[in-house]
Amino acid sequence: MQVYFNVAQIILAVALILVIMLQVRGGGLGGIFGQADTVYRTKRGVEKTLFQLTIILVVLFVAISLIALTVT
Repeated sequence: MQVYFNVAQIILAVALILVIMLQVRGGGLGGIFGQADTVYRTKRGVEKTLFQLTIILVVLFVAISLIALTVT
């Protein structure tokens, strides 16, 4: 049973790393050319989906970790 939890943790960790790496952070090079990066904007489309998927993956990872800890 412990093996399944370990495999699930590895898969969730890799998925979490990929989702975090896909998220866009900040304004990029726009700040060099005078674009304000402090402007409030809402998440839309793929950005919102990636954000929600990140939260779901973190919750699953923590839950699997706690369950694996109590099973041993």
